[in-house]
Amino acid sequence: MLESIKTKFATIFDSEPTHYAFAPGRINLIGEHTDYNGGYVFPAAIELGTYGLARKREDNKINVYSLNFEEKGIISFDLNNLAYDENHDWANYVKGVIKYLVASFPSINQGFDIVYEGNIPNGASLSSSASIELVSGWLIKSLFDLELDRLTLVKIGQKVENNYIGVNSGIMDQFVIGLGKSEHAILLDTGTLKYDYVPAYFGDYVISIMNTNKRRSLTESKYNERRAECEAALASLQQELTIEHLCDIDVATFERYQYLIDNATNLKRARHAISENERTKQAHEMLSNNQFTAFGQLLNDSHESLKNDYEVTGLELDTLAETAQSIDGVLGARMTGAGFAGCAIALVHKDSVKALEQEVTATYTEKIGYAPSFYHVNISDGVKSLN
Repeated sequence: MLESIKTKFATIFDSEPTHYAFAPGRINLIGEHTDYNGGYVFPAAIELGTYGLARKREDNKINVYSLNFEEKGIISFDLNNLAYDENHDWANYVKGVIKYLVASFPSINQGFDIVYEGNIPNGASLSSSASIELVSGWLIKSLFDLELDRLTLVKIGQKVENNYIGVNSGIMDQFVIGLGKSEHAILLDTGTLKYDYVPAYFGDYVISIMNTNKRRSLTESKYNERRAECEAALASLQQELTIEHLCDIDVATFERYQYLIDNATNLKRARHAISENERTKQAHEMLSNNQFTAFGQLLNDSHESLKNDYEVTGLELDTLAETAQSIDGVLGARMTGAGFAGCAIALVHKDSVKALEQEVTATYTEKIGYAPSFYHVNISDGVKSLN
């Protein structure tokens, strides 16, 4: 892939790139919609991701081009005008990163060209947006030799989502893409940013990623609505509890004080966030002790909560997860990512992978009208230079 991007770079800009980088995508094993509620998440970086090649210019012009969106052509803007522009489409994720880096590093005083290509399926909820944010930041760090640590870059990526794009997402995606480690998942406490690397070892089982092939746009989803509902539930609990986040309390405490939340919808949202947080901590313990059957049951319980209490699954994701759950050799399955579309994951015995793909495809195609896709990928390092 790198050679084809290099060839494209030379064709478009009549020069050779000087810097190469890769940022992975991610799956989240468990811990969905807990990150903006101050809870635990359990993601891992994956080999699918975004490649970027870059070179400095002698002027203030910035040109970006994606082989995934070739119909958009070269998107150009000036270093001195980094305002959000709807017409710039995917490039706004890049512009946002540049904007916040320029504010902290005045040594970014000239333009550059970047060509991207990603092999994360668009809209698959495997975090293509955070991947392009982190690979862009890493390339700019390298181009200008910036004293920029990974955690600062991670926080810039989240700031782009929240303040520039307008999606009230948490920090999980950028964190695991920035600090991922090969063959390890990360248990991250999003309230404190303390984290622990956990070997992503599943014995005779593997993680199968199942794509609905239904596009989901995060900004068009009800993501911000769910966050607002959680904040309303938190405000209700704060009438008697001194807490900063929903996930500061356990399920037992929630059950004791849930009467404070008089809105039935907000009550369900809080129940999911708090119970999912406990499941995530339990999943860390189960995986650390090779208790794969118990780990799989937590995946099933997570999906049920996301379906009934958080209401972010939908027919496509339910069909994938619930069909997978019924197959011999599958220990558990759940949606992963923000929901509404995108992907689900299944923990499946290596000898049952073919049966999983065949049975899920047959049921899904009958119900939905088109086939899902499947990926089996290794766990990757975080963003890195390739030269």
